[in-house]
Amino acid sequence: MLGRCVSEDGVGADTPWFGQEELDALAEVIASGWVGQGPRVARFEHEFAGLVEAPYAVATTTGDAAIHLALLVAGVRPGDDVVVPSLSAIGAANAVRSVAAMPVLTDVDPLTGNVTAATVEQAVTPRTTAIIVADHAGIPVDLQSIRDVADPLGIVVIEDVGCGVGATRLGRPTGGAAEIATWSFDSREPLAMGDGGMLTTSHAGWAARARGYRGIEGKFRLTDLHAAVGLVQLGRLPEIVQQRRRVADRYRAALVGVPGLRPADDPAWGTGNAVSFWLEVDEAYRLDRNRLLGDLTAAGIASTRGGTAIHRQAPYRAWTPPGGLPGTERFADRTLTLPVSRTLSAHDQDRIIALLHPDQSVRTGSETAIASGH
Repeated sequence: MLGRCVSEDGVGADTPWFGQEELDALAEVIASGWVGQGPRVARFEHEFAGLVEAPYAVATTTGDAAIHLALLVAGVRPGDDVVVPSLSAIGAANAVRSVAAMPVLTDVDPLTGNVTAATVEQAVTPRTTAIIVADHAGIPVDLQSIRDVADPLGIVVIEDVGCGVGATRLGRPTGGAAEIATWSFDSREPLAMGDGGMLTTSHAGWAARARGYRGIEGKFRLTDLHAAVGLVQLGRLPEIVQQRRRVADRYRAALVGVPGLRPADDPAWGTGNAVSFWLEVDEAYRLDRNRLLGDLTAAGIASTRGGTAIHRQAPYRAWTPPGGLPGTERFADRTLTLPVSRTLSAHDQDRIIALLHPDQSVRTGSETAIASGH
């Protein structure tokens, strides 16, 4: 799922939250002799479905494999159009092409990084049979408004939750209310298994079809080794999300008043999981986004661009709609991410906040005198 949730290097580098429990779980699987798809995969599916309040869950090798399966079980046929947000991992568009359908790249709201009912409606064609919506950076999309556009037309909405496990929408876990949703569990996600994915759905028939395709195509099968780690991670997830949101809230409180900086925030309809924390940099700030990114990197701070545009990548440049995708381009050109991982100390977060302030001198909520480095 490269590009959805990018790994970090430097201060606050994002590494999986693994401990002795994961080692013990792996040892138990190896000792059992059953390391392929088996009872732990079945248990992981059951427990994950319960976590996100989805009736059915089908584990896969990767998040991209889950999208591929979702397109198949939703009935997408060769030659159909599938709406895909350009501000997403290129794997979403590749999955559409892998079933011989045609991705129609759509714009996002630059204030949230997510598609809206309006941007989706503009991209729908008479041949559209599915819409993929992504919860960018773990911030939930306004799913119901998009369903209001799609449902009367008989178009299936696939929620690409990706790295959004632990986020909420209208008081429920994201993905649970979707007809069909896909998830990723690679090493960059809050729920990390090294690799892995999941398809969840409210339709028994779709779940059965997904299991059937998985049985035919061995490349879709998760192993018990991965599932054993996932089961431990399910228990850690509340603490992981709480820790990340605490770091994000601290950034937001310290930076919300800085001219030219706009920190990510929760939408009115839900809460993000702070898998990453993005910041928009506009003309009022003392540096442009790229120069600020360079300063952070030079200071040894893990930071990346806030998103990439599929329509700017070589395989899909010719798929850019007339007039371009201005919301996507603004988001891709103006945002960067700040580290939120458990390896980020309060002292290092203070140093990041100080570097971002115009006078590079500020006291955080902890009243640490970070301008002087003390």
